[in-house]
Amino acid sequence: MNLRQAFKIAIKSIAAKKGRSALTMLGIIIGLSAVIILVSFAKGQNKWLEDYYASMVDNSISIQAWKYDGTDVSEKLYSYCQTLDEYVKGVTPVGNYWRSLKVTYGAKTLSDMNTDWESMPQLYFGNQQYGLCMGYTIAKGRDLTYIDIENLNHVCVIGSKTASVLFNYADPIGETIVINEVPMTVVGVYAETDPNNYSGKDLVILAPYTVARDFGRVEIEQYQMVAKDAASAPMAVTLVKGYLKGLIGDNGSYYVQNESQWIDQSNEQNLMQQMFLGGIAAISLLVGGIGIMNIMLVTVTERTREIGIRKAIGAERKSIIAQFLIEACLICGIGGIIGIAIGYLGTAIVCQLVLKFISWPSMTVTLGSFAFSVAMGVIFGLYPAVKASGLQPVEALRAD
Repeated sequence: MNLRQAFKIAIKSIAAKKGRSALTMLGIIIGLSAVIILVSFAKGQNKWLEDYYASMVDNSISIQAWKYDGTDVSEKLYSYCQTLDEYVKGVTPVGNYWRSLKVTYGAKTLSDMNTDWESMPQLYFGNQQYGLCMGYTIAKGRDLTYIDIENLNHVCVIGSKTASVLFNYADPIGETIVINEVPMTVVGVYAETDPNNYSGKDLVILAPYTVARDFGRVEIEQYQMVAKDAASAPMAVTLVKGYLKGLIGDNGSYYVQNESQWIDQSNEQNLMQQMFLGGIAAISLLVGGIGIMNIMLVTVTERTREIGIRKAIGAERKSIIAQFLIEACLICGIGGIIGIAIGYLGTAIVCQLVLKFISWPSMTVTLGSFAFSVAMGVIFGLYPAVKASGLQPVEALRAD
């Protein structure tokens, strides 16, 4: 029997048991689609992290500190950080406005109630070194100045995306926007840092931290520093930690970390997540493979007389093995194609919902998934095929 005939017989056998064949493929379909979706999602997540890290400042240091009794330590911490000129080239308070926000310019109003997160600006408070510490550069107008901070000027610098959403193509410099009933004059626009808007950095509205009280209670417990170079960053971290240990002791908590250390930890966590998700997908494929083996054993039992007849008229063991292996590979191959198609569809849905962009699997992953599905047919179909080829003709012909 040649290969073409073997394929015809395998196709007829699969078609004769459509329901069972479909259920047998189901394990492969679920397993492969899960692999495609998880790998693509992990790839997209890595892309998001890479773009986010690229927008961060080299040698950036994050600082948070507070006392359990509510005593304010921010001014002392800020003053100390400003003395580290030997190691640090910039430091800024970072105040995040977490309450409901409404931004109005002319007839246009953006609020948490009527604007999606991709277009809703976020209000931050900082000093004249905020742009340096957070990785912004001025594209138009000017940045905050020391005078703005000292005089409590109601001015702000906006991100490129904020400018686009509020002003379209108009020049925002000198225009007044109203933020939660507080008028603020736009004095500058930051250059674009995140073209795909993954991090939302370009939706910033930066105001002097000294006017934060005009917006209600805004606690500034975070500071951002930029070390002069990679060698200075660890020393700056050590000095700030030592100062906070003496200032706070056991009466509070503090956090001082070089962002590069956070990036390394994030990469490790992402790798562990990928391994965990890959393990889940591998278990799904293993279950599917066991299902293939089980069904093929049932098929061998059902076709015992057929096998006996073929062996009685001279069929060799290798032709019997090839016949059942081809059938197993066809089931896995068809299941693999369907699984890949569903995986692509699932990737589009999951990535768009979670990441807001689609990260398609690479051609290597796609072809590798299909090759793996066929290989599973060989691996899990081998034992039933060998068992079928080992049947004695006389015993096989006696089977009911």
